[in-house]
Amino acid sequence: MDIVFIEDLRVDTVIGVYDWERKIKQTLAFDIEMATDIRKAAETDELEYTLNYKAVSKRIIAFVEESRFLLVETVAERVAQLILDEFAVPWVKLTVHKPGAVRGSRSVGIKIERGIRD
Repeated sequence: MDIVFIEDLRVDTVIGVYDWERKIKQTLAFDIEMATDIRKAAETDELEYTLNYKAVSKRIIAFVEESRFLLVETVAERVAQLILDEFAVPWVKLTVHKPGAVRGSRSVGIKIERGIRD
């Protein structure tokens, strides 16, 4: 199994359970690992045979910017399912960071894995 990854993808969105959080945008940061097979892309040197991390990033940004979820757990689950469904990867590992959510901590968040890992 090969892994295509995206680190520290930052997206501003409305997220949170408190009234004040529903009135502002906050930054979420995503670390994503996606299982794929890069052999044909490496052999041909053609983009069409790889998992295009730019396309994945753009899709996640568009989805999360428009979302209005209360919980980072919901964001994580929905983004993971989006990746599995729209980019035909068998496995994804996703970390969602919510920087500044807890005083004294650089970040809090959640890590999930979905799909079947080789």
